Amino acid sequence: MSPLVLPLGLLIGLALGALGGGGSILTVPALVYLLSQDPRAATTSSLLIVGATSLIALVPHARSGRVRFGQGLMFGALGTAGSFAGSALAAHVDPQVLLTAFAGLMLAVATLMIRRSLLSTGVAGDLEDPTVEPILTFNPITCACPRLAKVVVTATAAGLLTGFFGVGGGFVLVPALVLALSFPMPVAVGTSLLVIAVNSATALTARITVGSTHLDWNLIAGFTAAAVVGSLFGGRITSRVKPSHLTRAFAVLLVAVALYTAARSVPALF
Repeated sequence: MSPLVLPLGLLIGLALGALGGGGSILTVPALVYLLSQDPRAATTSSLLIVGATSLIALVPHARSGRVRFGQGLMFGALGTAGSFAGSALAAHVDPQVLLTAFAGLMLAVATLMIRRSLLSTGVAGDLEDPTVEPILTFNPITCACPRLAKVVVTATAAGLLTGFFGVGGGFVLVPALVLALSFPMPVAVGTSLLVIAVNSATALTARITVGSTHLDWNLIAGFTAAAVVGSLFGGRITSRVKPSHLTRAFAVLLVAVALYTAARSVPALF
């Protein structure tokens, strides 16, 4: 096992714990460029690492009552089709095309994170509105169809990203849970970990059925263990450093990694 596995796992776990959604997106480039993994093996390994880390990081949130299990499982179930579609598509995409698309995804995530940090005022999403209209009721039958459509589209998109790129999709899930289901921000963060674990498990199942990929289990175990430890320490960082500063710094790092990935993968396309 490479000596870089443990420090990389700790670093990405710290980012996941400190930033929540988006922190795990560096797993794939780290596996490809620093640990010499094949892109397809890297995205599959990332599903295991991200899924296991999210599942363990979920425990303290659940103990504090910040996880809506019913709605989280529903959101994950809605993303099942997207996970299977993304996994099937990734199996037929050239590795360099996959990496180029991944570079584009990192740039998009960096843009979203910077925008969120600039717009964040600390008031939106902090309190739950008990008067929010339910999406669907059966007695009598009512449907808040625009919100329902938003939930279905967002859940499917998150599943598609998870299956295709091997990422958690928390950068999509957290704002989606706040806007579509009117969750308070702490509940959205906790519930997103459950959805990420469900999506990762679904996408991993799809990849196993689509085709076999050689995985380095020692690397995965070491990386996951380090990421779990890092995520526990990362949660403490948020109480000492202003979240918007963390988000912007991480966004700058994402841009740098995206440009490096593009510089390596785009020329290989031609």
